[in-house]
Amino acid sequence: MIEPEKIVEKIQQAIPGAEVEVQDLTGTRDHYKAWVISEEFVDKTLIARHRMVYSALAEEMKGPIHALTLEVFSPSEWEAQK
Repeated sequence: MIEPEKIVEKIQQAIPGAEVEVQDLTGTRDHYKAWVISEEFVDKTLIARHRMVYSALAEEMKGPIHALTLEVFSPSEWEAQK
């Protein structure tokens, strides 16, 4: 099990300045959904964005995190989809 705050911290360490929100989907602290908004995502493909986040959580994905759903946006995309 891993606390949502730790996931936020790991993503923000790897992607400085990112806005990150994490939701525990099952209450078991191993199935999560994360929203990540970052300037780093501008001009990057969806796959590249996902790889950036998964890279930040590489160790956690080997065990404490069983499932992770991602929503990744640049700031302008985030504003447009609101």
